[in-house]
Amino acid sequence: MEDRTDSGAEASTSQAPPECYLIVHNVAKKHNIGTLARCATAFNVRQLCLVGSRQFNTFGAHGASDHVDFRHFPTLEDCVRDLKESRGCTIVGVEITEGALPVHRFPFKGDTAFMLGNEGQGLTAKQISLCDSFVYIQQYGAGTASLNVAVAASIVLHHFALWAGYAERQREGQKFVVAERPARTAPRGCVPLTPEEQAAERARRAAAAADADADAAALPALFE
Repeated sequence: MEDRTDSGAEASTSQAPPECYLIVHNVAKKHNIGTLARCATAFNVRQLCLVGSRQFNTFGAHGASDHVDFRHFPTLEDCVRDLKESRGCTIVGVEITEGALPVHRFPFKGDTAFMLGNEGQGLTAKQISLCDSFVYIQQYGAGTASLNVAVAASIVLHHFALWAGYAERQREGQKFVVAERPARTAPRGCVPLTPEEQAAERARRAAAAADADADAAALPALFE
């Protein structure tokens, strides 16, 4: 447990607690994304980065997805670039690889984005190449080779929350107090466009309309 003492001291000396991000890509069972959203808000994840499709299944979220800050990225490279350059994140893969450290040793440093893999095959070669380091969860029983992706994420995120020193949420009776649900700005199960993406989409549509008008204007000349 020596690593925890050193890392915990580092986290506590910063002005604000380190932030945590979750990168979700290539998850085969779509209902797992709803469950991951529930885990994300429970463990104070700053942002859930959805790579690929903007659409996601909210099954299993039980309303928690409305409290999660989703961000969409078209590719893994775009996602990792933004997290590293704009947020200063370390990209940590959750996978059993050579050099991976057990998560209970708290091998974290600063703002961190966790990369999750597919339930069956784990991280792809591309995902592995984009990670700075890796953590894994020790198992002790002989009946399964791996954990459900949402279960694995919960364990890793809980350890990061402990290391980062997040304040425990207020409890009431046998439950934690849930914040008032934010106003929805997009259809359920869809990551909304950012203002920059909205502007780009408007420009694309304007250009397409201009091209269509030009083509229509040129048609009479073809029959003269």
